[in-house]
Parts: sequence; structure tokens; C-alpha cells
Amino acid sequence: MNQAICNECGAEYSREDLTEFRGELYCEECLNSLTVICQHCGDRIWRHENEGTEDFPLCDSCRENHYTYCERCGQPVHNDRANYLSDDDDDPYCSSCYEMICHNAIKNYHYKPNPIFYGGGTRFFGVELEIDGAGEDTSSAEEILEVGNYKHDHIYCKHDGSLENGFEIVTHPMTLNYHTNSMPWEELLETARHLGYKSHQAETCGLHIHVNRSTFASSDADQESAIARILYFVEKNWNELLIFSRRTEYQLAKWAARYGYKDNPCEMKEHIKKGNRNRYTCVNLTNESTIEFRIFRGTLKLNTIIATLQLVNHICNVAISLSDEDIRRLSWSKFVSRVTEPELIQYLKERRLYINEPTESEEDI
Repeated sequence: MNQAICNECGAEYSREDLTEFRGELYCEECLNSLTVICQHCGDRIWRHENEGTEDFPLCDSCRENHYTYCERCGQPVHNDRANYLSDDDDDPYCSSCYEMICHNAIKNYHYKPNPIFYGGGTRFFGVELEIDGAGEDTSSAEEILEVGNYKHDHIYCKHDGSLENGFEIVTHPMTLNYHTNSMPWEELLETARHLGYKSHQAETCGLHIHVNRSTFASSDADQESAIARILYFVEKNWNELLIFSRRTEYQLAKWAARYGYKDNPCEMKEHIKKGNRNRYTCVNLTNESTIEFRIFRGTLKLNTIIATLQLVNHICNVAISLSDEDIRRLSWSKFVSRVTEPELIQYLKERRLYINEPTESEEDI
């Protein structure tokens, strides 16, 4: 009888009971221990060459040309069957994870639905409000969504890794008038408080406000000039905005860092072009269609949210209406003297930022 030796274990077998692989003979047990079969092309490969998983082995070529990995569970997904949360999202998902994310009240961090614009006008504000302290809990998110979306799809909820025990509430783009008079902020904030969430008091939360770039001008060059005036205004009035934001210098350095003061908006624009494209800046410029004001601390107090939106609106107004020289001469006191909205006046007085007219305030939540 024709006998042969297994190259791995050294045992003697009948030749017909051994399998040749890459010039050597192996018994069935050793072959299965050392190699796997690519689930796409059917070729046998060394186990250490497996580019898939234990349950779904792939050779390097098939993995490179035909497969990706699910962002959530890590399983291989054929390129033709990969799912994406939006057209701008590069993270692939298998069908089961995609279905779970789409039907979960708390979406993945990269979730980005098609925006729904509310209100008539040319300037829209999208709010990201972080809440913490009562759990990244689906049932809690469902309650908040039920209140926020009672009549229209105003909001959605997302996972945020910077939070310890909560999630992020995101609005669709809305005009200031819509935020103030039609968005059910009061009921939504009351629900979050009732569920045990904090925002200001959690110390982990931010209140981020997106503004559409198109509100500043139609051309890219004019948009850049207006945005440079915004950054100049923020840097020039940093001490006042620090007080307004309710954040500490340490928190801002971590989540909303300064660009660095320059003597005029033109220099600020050149400074920006040289490089800081980190989204963790006081005014995040990394988004294609919006700029994001990140300096504000989170809150579950209605007046604070409305006042913050009104402040951002006024900053946008002066950036559009004033020249570089005018905005250089604009003092904080002159800036706030233009304010007429009662919510913003109240908040400025509470923070002792309104022409030396302090007033008593309720604690932020």
C-alpha cells in the first residue's frame, strides 16, 4: 500500500488519505487546522492569510476586490450588498445592522438623513443638543422623539461617544422664527428633564449651532470674507463669549478651541487658509454646506437655547452687513445695543453682558 507522511504532524497515512497543499502533504486534521477555504472564490489559503473572519474566510484578492467590513459588527459584506446611512456616509453596514440602526430611536453617530427645511427664509439653524446622565436609552429617546416630532419630523437622536450616559438631539434646519415660535422646544426640554437628563449640569454636553453657508453670499469668495469676519468677531470678543458660553477655558480648549487673534478679518482669512481644519474649533469650518458654532455649553433651559440662537443670528448679521473696518471698530457694548429680542436681553443681563445691567437668573440645567 502506498504510504506517506503528513508534513505537519509526522504521522504515516495512506497516500489517498492525505491532501496536497502548496507542495506538501497534510492529513485532514492538520489541513483543517492550518488552512481555510475562501468563501468567495473557493481557493484554499493558510489560516493566517485569512482576510475575512473565522466564520467567513476570504483570500486577500477577494477581500480587496469584492468585500468590505460592516462598521458595526465587523462582519464581511459584499460590496454589492453593503448599506450606507446617507449619500455622504462612507461607513458600510450589513443588512441586519443597517435595519437595526434605521429602526433604532438612537441612530449611529454618522447618521445623516436628508434635511427637511422649516420656515420661510434664507437663513437656517440646525441645533445639536447633547444630554447626559440618564442613559443612552431607547425608550427615553422614543419619548423625546414623540414630543419633538408630534406634528412634523423636527428632530432625530444620535449616539455621541463624548457623552458618558446619554445621547444627542439633532434638529432639522429651521429659521430663527420657526425655532422660536413653532419648534416644540419647551415640551421637549421638559420631557428630557422629567426623564432625568442634564445638559449644562452634566459638564459633558455642548449646544452646537449650524448655519447654512449660503446665507452669507452666493459666491465662495464672498462667503469666505463674511465667515472671516465671524471668526474675527469671535476672537475679538472672546472674553464676553466665554462668559456667554457658560463653558470653562479648559472645556473650550478641548472641544471648541480658538483660532488665534489676528488684527483684522483679512489676516484671519489668510490664517484660516493656512490650515486649521480641525472640527473641534470654536467655529467649525469642515462642513461643506454649514459653519458650526461649537462654543456653547449644553442646556435644558428654554430661554438659554432661544437666546443662543438669537446671538448667533446677530453675529451673522454683522458679518454680512459690516465691512472689515466696521467690524474692527464694533465694540461689544455697541453690538449688544442692537439687541431687541427679550430672550437674548434677559440672558445677557443674567450673564452681566448687557451694558452693565445684571439681573437675577434661574440656574441652567
